[in-house]
This record gives sequence, C-alpha cells and structure tokens, in this order.
Amino acid sequence: MPVPKAQFHDLKDRAVLVTGGGSGIGAALVEGFVDQGARVAFVDIDERASLDLVERLAIKASTAPVYIPADLRDIEAVKKAAQTAAAALGALHVLVNNAARDDREPLESVTEESWDESQAVNLRHLFFMSQAVAPHMREAGGGSIVNFSSIAYLLNMAEIPAYATAKAAIVGLTKSLAGKLGQDNIRVNAILPGMIVTERQKRLWLSDAAIAGMQERQCLKRSLTADDLVGPCLFLASACSSGMTAQTMIIDGGAL
Repeated sequence: MPVPKAQFHDLKDRAVLVTGGGSGIGAALVEGFVDQGARVAFVDIDERASLDLVERLAIKASTAPVYIPADLRDIEAVKKAAQTAAAALGALHVLVNNAARDDREPLESVTEESWDESQAVNLRHLFFMSQAVAPHMREAGGGSIVNFSSIAYLLNMAEIPAYATAKAAIVGLTKSLAGKLGQDNIRVNAILPGMIVTERQKRLWLSDAAIAGMQERQCLKRSLTADDLVGPCLFLASACSSGMTAQTMIIDGGAL
C-alpha cells in the first residue's frame, strides 16, 4: 500500500541539507523534500547512486538537487560540505542527519578500530555537521535539525553493540543541541525508525523469517519502507512542528 503524501507548503523554497542522501532512506528523504518544492543538497560517498538520483529527480524538480561528494568520517570534509551546501543554496533552513551504517559485529569481535569506525560513521559527524550548519541557520532566522537514531538500542540486540551505542547517544545529543540552539529559534528532534525494509537490508541482513518476526511484533502487520519516514521528517522540518524540540518520534509500526 503506497504511503499517502502530504503537502507542507512552508517547505517550498526552503534550503535543505541531507546526509547520506544518495540511496535508501536518504534518497527517499531527498525526493520527499524535492516534491515539496524545497531546494535540496545532499552529501554521500556513493557517487554513482547519487548522480543517478540527481538525474532522476531533475526531471520533475523545480530545482534539481545538489550532490556534494564527501566522506563523513572526515570532519574537515563535513565542514566543507556544509559550506558548499550553504553557498549553493544561499541559506540553510533544514538539516537532516541521516547517514549511518548498521554493521553487525558481536561483542567478541569488536576491536578499538571497529568501535571507532562505527562511532565515526554513525555518531560523530552528526555533531560536527550540526555545529557547521548552526551559524547558517542563525543567519536565516532559525531552522530545524532532524537526527536519525533507531529503536535498535531499545531492543537488546546482541550483534550491534557499537551501533546501538551510537544510536542511543544521538538521543542525548539531540536534547543537548536543542537546549543550546533553542535561543536561536533552531529546533532539534530525532526520529527512531524500526525495521525499515530496504534493498540493502534485504541483501545484507534481513531474511524472510526476520521480516515476518518483526511484523508479528508490530501492531501494523506490514513491512515498513523508507517512504514511511518521509512524512514524519517533513513534519519535523516544517512549521507544523514549530513548538516541538528536544523530542523523539518513534516510527516502528508499533513494535515497541
């Protein structure tokens, strides 16, 4: 069943930056903002997927999305990407910190290097991208930051200790940033997705049995897809949530 699309008229012409926007959930978010008439830039390390997305969306977009290639593990590249986005769009009103990678690694296999890699991929860049974008939002008179966490850290999942730690930390980071940036009319909220069935997830981790097991746990007896996250993200980015900050929104079909 297709997810119905709402229109958030205040997002038209707003400047939006999405991390990890080249494929999967990120690509759905980029397309969602493009469909609202927003001016969108996105950061991704996968050049082929990103250029394909730009080509596809340019056909229908009033303004084609801007692809910024960068490795978000490199903090200087993160800062440069924020500057590039601001220069391309003329302002920054919305930041969606989406980029992540949910590698599986049991307790016994975690090394110092793999732990640090997970935090670099899943946590560190959220802070430094927010830090880099905040001055541009202040100049614009305010903005909205949407951080993507996960319900994974609430499920006692044994095979993702480093990833779960990062996703839990994002909730704390969200609340701290909200406390700091609220005086500048910058709101900061987090989305916690449940099991989102993407092609990558099916290729790497999700068996039919795992998907069926989560559907049994959920109140909604269907798989959730990336499109299920677009509406909540647009809501948090828009003026419809103007009084909402330091909050978490769980989108998991009622699994918790």
